[in-house]
Amino acid sequence: MEFQPPRPSRIFSRADAWISTFDHSLKTLAGVAPMARPAPAAGVPDEPLDEPQRKLAASLMRVNHVGEVCAQALYRAQALTTGDVALRQHLEHAAQEEIDHLAWCAGRLQALNDRPSLLNPLWYGGAFAIGAVAGLIGDQVSLGFVIETERQVEAHLASHLERLPEGDRSSRAIVAQMKEEEARHAEEARELGGVDLPAPVRGLMRLAAKLMTRTAHHL
Repeated sequence: MEFQPPRPSRIFSRADAWISTFDHSLKTLAGVAPMARPAPAAGVPDEPLDEPQRKLAASLMRVNHVGEVCAQALYRAQALTTGDVALRQHLEHAAQEEIDHLAWCAGRLQALNDRPSLLNPLWYGGAFAIGAVAGLIGDQVSLGFVIETERQVEAHLASHLERLPEGDRSSRAIVAQMKEEEARHAEEARELGGVDLPAPVRGLMRLAAKLMTRTAHHL
């Protein structure tokens, strides 16, 4: 039999990248993106929550879910616009961890008999546009945007750990794990060459985040 050399692996085109990004976007907004890791376990059962506690926990987890929707948009847009193959792989890996966060928050919302934000398509579109602009400016700025975003998210999650009911141990375990991984994402972005963004840009990011969290708390 004549030897047949192995066929070269397929080289993915820009069209492939756009199709893949569109597919991820649909799965994110439809809530069907598969997680790679189970949700963190609390170790001990949750205590019964009264209705005000349940509503508070659900509102906070809905806000966290919105943050993960935005993280998917941000990382996918940055991966799409970078020309650095290694950086693209890093961003896609970080996005996979954020998919786990997204699924954990969605599952917890279901357990709390509540729903995600009704404005998730709006949050996703806005974050994707910002991530694309940052990526087009340059990789250092794009990574700097990751640093600042993850710093703000880490602080935001720390505040949720203070506000979540003590008896809602499942939500607290999820938020604690997310906080740890968001801090690591910021450190990795710094190591890859991310730069600090100008103070006015950081301030605008904080204002946008405050508007989003206040709205998602209810909607």
